[in-house]
Amino acid sequence: MGTEAVKKQKMLDRVADENGVAVVVLDQNYHEVSVSNNNSICRALTASPEFAPKCAAYCGMAFRNTAGGEAIEYECHAGLVCKAIPVTDRGKRFVAIIGRTFMAAEKYRQATDRAISGDWADFPPNEFFENVLMTSTDSNIEKAVGELSKFRAEAADDVRDLDTSKEVEPKKSAEPVRVESQTDQIDQQFKKLNEAVQSQAETPKRSPRQDRRTAEAAKLRALYGKLTKLKYADACLAALEFLTAGLDLESLVWLERKDNRFITTAATGTLREIPIKIGIPADNQRLMTASQQERPLELRERIIDDEGRIGRTLSLFATLVGGDIRSAIGVEGHVDEAKARDIALFCRRIGPQIEILRLRREVSDREWLNRAATRFNESLKRIDTEDFWTHVTQVSAELVQSERASLLICDEQSENLYTKAAIGSKVDLFGAIGVGDAVSKLVLDEGDPVVVEDIRRIGIKPAPADWRYKTQSFLSYPILIGERRIGVMNFTDKVNGDAFSERDLELLHAIAPQIAVAIDRTVLKTRAGELEQLSVTDSLTGLLNRRYLDKRLIEEIQRSKRHRFPMSLMMLDIDNFKSYNDTFGHQAGDAALKIVATVLQDILRGADVAARYGGEEFAILLPQTTSGEAAAIAERLRQRIERTEFPKRKVTVSIGIAACSNEIDTPDDIIGAADYALYDAKNNGRNNVQVYDGFGKSFNQKIN
Repeated sequence: MGTEAVKKQKMLDRVADENGVAVVVLDQNYHEVSVSNNNSICRALTASPEFAPKCAAYCGMAFRNTAGGEAIEYECHAGLVCKAIPVTDRGKRFVAIIGRTFMAAEKYRQATDRAISGDWADFPPNEFFENVLMTSTDSNIEKAVGELSKFRAEAADDVRDLDTSKEVEPKKSAEPVRVESQTDQIDQQFKKLNEAVQSQAETPKRSPRQDRRTAEAAKLRALYGKLTKLKYADACLAALEFLTAGLDLESLVWLERKDNRFITTAATGTLREIPIKIGIPADNQRLMTASQQERPLELRERIIDDEGRIGRTLSLFATLVGGDIRSAIGVEGHVDEAKARDIALFCRRIGPQIEILRLRREVSDREWLNRAATRFNESLKRIDTEDFWTHVTQVSAELVQSERASLLICDEQSENLYTKAAIGSKVDLFGAIGVGDAVSKLVLDEGDPVVVEDIRRIGIKPAPADWRYKTQSFLSYPILIGERRIGVMNFTDKVNGDAFSERDLELLHAIAPQIAVAIDRTVLKTRAGELEQLSVTDSLTGLLNRRYLDKRLIEEIQRSKRHRFPMSLMMLDIDNFKSYNDTFGHQAGDAALKIVATVLQDILRGADVAARYGGEEFAILLPQTTSGEAAAIAERLRQRIERTEFPKRKVTVSIGIAACSNEIDTPDDIIGAADYALYDAKNNGRNNVQVYDGFGKSFNQKIN
């Protein structure tokens, strides 16, 4: 690469880095001539045979669409905002794509969902989210466009060179003058800090204030480089330690947004030892307003001691990503105005980088949860009925890496808890009086799990010394089916000595439905005996029958509405089954039904409920499953049955799917909707999957 080419590339790199946008120069054949700070999502999609044509329909058309000398703005299929301007270099025309950034929180969340469980799920998360660009304003794009406008070609015959050695007066634009926004001012402040570092060698005499700003800029740039190499929680802690040292602060906490509440991710000082519970939702308007005004929202504890003094003060600074509050930094005590501006500025700059790390962790955790749930499901299939209780407790404990675990079952008559299984215990829990009265009974009554880092902090008396617990942390999880409270699983003593965390809770959320179904079936056998079991089981296929399904459907719809969990129902019908029976006889037909039932048991997850609904029709209840996820499962079923060898001839199935919603919220509604979709599948040639769309019709679900 020649000297001039190196200069040009450095100039483009600088423009991209300073404005936090991508700058990509393409020739007329859609070839990348120069790439600076490219969004990693774009890099992955354009290299994919599946998605590259979609990218070409946007960035690939930019050269032709700017041929008249006009800039164009667009949002691509990935939800990224770009501005394309025509430029020239040595008489040859190019187009500069500037931006490739998310500007709306909703677009960013949609991208996250697609990467976790949608059509982008096959991309390696570390590469896919290596450099995601996000901003809440288009000012950075416009600033970059302004710097490159002196190379802009106004028409196809314009020959202005992209030459960094020449000072070219930019052409006057008819566009209105832009007023410098608050974000522009912040960027200018950081630009000055960065320039101070670069000019240090050229300025022999500097004031103490200049030296301080130079040192701060150098530290900030070093922090950015450090964060990219850290895991999410470690990066949060590193950010807090940076503020602690730089602003002489004592106690800080990094709060992550989960659902619409804040949970602690990292802390320093005394806040590391004290549990923090924020009583406002994460989308609180006062917090949003305070962030926009570069000031904290001060929260006070609702505690007054014996001397009449109120509790502690926490100054809360929000970090915004795409105009949405994604996390917050809490500082113990009041923060003066000067420090508040510095912290607010830091939050604006560091927030998107930390959010990228959180997104990587979320994708990685989701993959890990899926693998763990699959392993757990396989383990349940191998558990013998006789020692079911001990085995299910053992398998669950292994997944959360707990040395001790117990399973307490609720006696429906007395409503007391009794120990059904225990592993690793140093005492006889089976003979203990009042077992579970302190925590487990409350957890079961409330129906919500509890994660405790240190039991001494929540005012509960620790267990007797002879129980010999290694840590003071525990996790208690209720086992529920609909409104029925079955029991509680308790976990103590992590293998590595750490405290239990939200990660362990998320794992139990993933496997709890499978545990509940397995326990429910085992309890059913134990209480009612074989006759009762036969009353809810189809004698031919061994699947549950319509009676059981109707009861569970009521419970799952109530659970879905109460907790806002997704839930879907699948109706499956064997194609042309009457002719199969008429041609080969009823024994062959019965054999075909058994084979289909076996495929269902092999493919479905442990939490799913498969039932023979009648004749050649099967119903599958899918708790915590969206219609899209249900469609993917249905397609796997359809393909497996189509490939399965049947004794007489090939067998196929048609499948209809409906999801619980505000409009479809009764058993009759969801069964009717799934039947409607099944009817459409039959009318569309059979051997396909149809999903009811909620508007009195269904659409074909294609799975690639």
